[in-house]
Amino acid sequence: MNKKIVVLSGAPRREGNTEKLAAAFIDGAKSAGNNVVVFRTADMEIGGCLGCCHCFEEKGVCAQKDDMAAILEELATADALVLVSPVYYFDMTAQLKLALDRTFALLSVGTPIKKAALLMTCGDSSEIAANGAVATYKDICLYSKWEDAGIIIAPGLHNHGEIEGREELESAKALGVKI
Repeated sequence: MNKKIVVLSGAPRREGNTEKLAAAFIDGAKSAGNNVVVFRTADMEIGGCLGCCHCFEEKGVCAQKDDMAAILEELATADALVLVSPVYYFDMTAQLKLALDRTFALLSVGTPIKKAALLMTCGDSSEIAANGAVATYKDICLYSKWEDAGIIIAPGLHNHGEIEGREELESAKALGVKI
């Protein structure tokens, strides 16, 4: 059965290593017949959550009128969510975190999301640099009752294109097929 997969990418560099990792996942997901909707949060105008709880009074509608509305609309009918980011100072990028925080608006109405995945790149030679983002991701999955479909971290990437030929690209493509 075809799934609707929403990919939220916090990668600010176009065609960088993180985007190549996401592209491998997307290729795999599309090859399995899935519908993939991609949002590049780094290119969007998304304000931080105000904590005003307007979304609870208005059944999932955020008080802010910005680019996040399109993401919330797609997530309301998604089967899976994939978070993609380079590691910036031991966590996901602020651009992705803004969007992730704003998904709070859907807590009052819920989503059909059943699975999630995390794809990350980092300059550090160890995956440990991603521990903050991985912990956040796992907590969100646990709280939301989403199955963790997989976590792929590609460490040791500093220069543009260094991910080419790396096993993480094949792992991401396989995850896209499997999810």
